[in-house]
Amino acid sequence: MALPRLRTVVLVSGAALLTRRALKRRIARSPLWPMPALAEPVSGHSRRRPTTIRRLLITERVPVADGVVQLRLEGTQLPRWQPGAHLDLVLPSGLVRQYSLCGDPDDPGTYTVATRLVEGGRGGSREVHEQLQEGEEIEVRGPRNRFPLVEAEAYVFVAGGIGITPVLPMLRSLAARGADWRLLYGGRSRGSMPFLDEIEKLGAEGGRVTVVAQDEAGHPDTAALADIAPGTAVYCCGPEPLMDAVTAALPEGCTLHLERFSAASADVADSGAFEVELHRSGRTVQVAAGQSVLSAVRAELPHVAYSCEQGFCGTCQQRVLEGEIDHRDELLTDDERGDSMLICVSRCRGGRLVLDL
Repeated sequence: MALPRLRTVVLVSGAALLTRRALKRRIARSPLWPMPALAEPVSGHSRRRPTTIRRLLITERVPVADGVVQLRLEGTQLPRWQPGAHLDLVLPSGLVRQYSLCGDPDDPGTYTVATRLVEGGRGGSREVHEQLQEGEEIEVRGPRNRFPLVEAEAYVFVAGGIGITPVLPMLRSLAARGADWRLLYGGRSRGSMPFLDEIEKLGAEGGRVTVVAQDEAGHPDTAALADIAPGTAVYCCGPEPLMDAVTAALPEGCTLHLERFSAASADVADSGAFEVELHRSGRTVQVAAGQSVLSAVRAELPHVAYSCEQGFCGTCQQRVLEGEIDHRDELLTDDERGDSMLICVSRCRGGRLVLDL
């Protein structure tokens, strides 16, 4: 009698094992099983934002101006980058911050970034200054480039303070090929302006560089930009007032490229309430006037990623399946605006949006 009973036990156990494996495969295809499996999600996987996270070693940490620290990050088989690119740093607290690459694009094993300590900021720069030390590792994403150096007949650069970081590799590249370029570089004081010695050497011939320290000569005078020749590419990175002044001063026929420390002011209080359906989750949330879509969504789905909350980093980009979008960001291309939005600042022009979440 023992043998038939043993055979029965073996058969039942085998069937149970096969059933468990089948269920695991079915659930892997659709975590919401027994509902039908949904298509591969698009939200959170923007073409513009790399998903690869690398751990790099901090091999050098040096001050390059008052309140500015430069980090040298080393790794293997790092993606190549072009002047104007930036890197996402995943800080120990989990905050994600973007810093322009200011080293040598031809160095395959190193990324270099610099950041100014912002008193009264949201904590990212302080974390970089106080917690990141030589010999430690840090997670990074990227690089990405939304501020590329284009081909042009001539170039004019306007940088304010730490805004020189994306411009510096451009100046090195243009100087090496003998291009026609000029730079207006402003800051609170000469001691607060990073890489000033190198920049003055790059522009030593032909008076290419104009340095304006606020404690010596006030704010940079952008009125002279009105005389720029047509066909000139103008690049500006710095505080919002500097951006506005450069934009207002430029004549027709010039192309303007802007890289912001933060997004232009976006007011979520000037539009009414609406609802957002979260398609994959089967939930609907109400977005009140004065409330961001991000805030309303994270009340239901706290795992949704975000960083700047100002519409310029791209971390919260989500696909929109239905509804008319009121775009208020500084980042998405026209093509991307057709079916996606940054939910930290953008809103709905009607009463309803459907997100791929």
